[in-house]
Amino acid sequence: MAIVRTAGSEIIRSAHFKLPSAVGPHTLILGKQHHVYTVLSIICQCSYDSPTNANDGLTIGIIGYDALAGTSAQTMHIHEGTDGSITGRDTFVWNDKFSFNGFEPTDFTGPIDSDAKQDAIADQGSSVAQKLFATKGHTNDQWHINVTFIDQNNE
Repeated sequence: MAIVRTAGSEIIRSAHFKLPSAVGPHTLILGKQHHVYTVLSIICQCSYDSPTNANDGLTIGIIGYDALAGTSAQTMHIHEGTDGSITGRDTFVWNDKFSFNGFEPTDFTGPIDSDAKQDAIADQGSSVAQKLFATKGHTNDQWHINVTFIDQNNE
């Protein structure tokens, strides 16, 4: 049976990644206009035996709109594991829920100081997608990632 993806639908989705040799960033969720994504969990497994470089690790973040500065396509880290806290064969689980919009707002001058600017964020009126990403610390790093999220379609 096909999954209904019409306006007003809410779908639990998951995606699985075995990151390639390129450092990244690697897109985990690519935003779509008028969608809101609620990330439920990100499970990252370090599939090599031991770190080979001082900068080994994994960074998770969002490329999107900085509402404070009013700036497009900014990289905002939510986890930065390049400090040696994740070692060979370890698993890192991010299970704090957070949401982000599929597209950026029509550009405005930050900060948010009016209802109109806050509404612009919710309206997602630009043509720039926001995304959740992962970046490896080194090309030799081997990561397996599972992302589970809710996709709310408000088209």
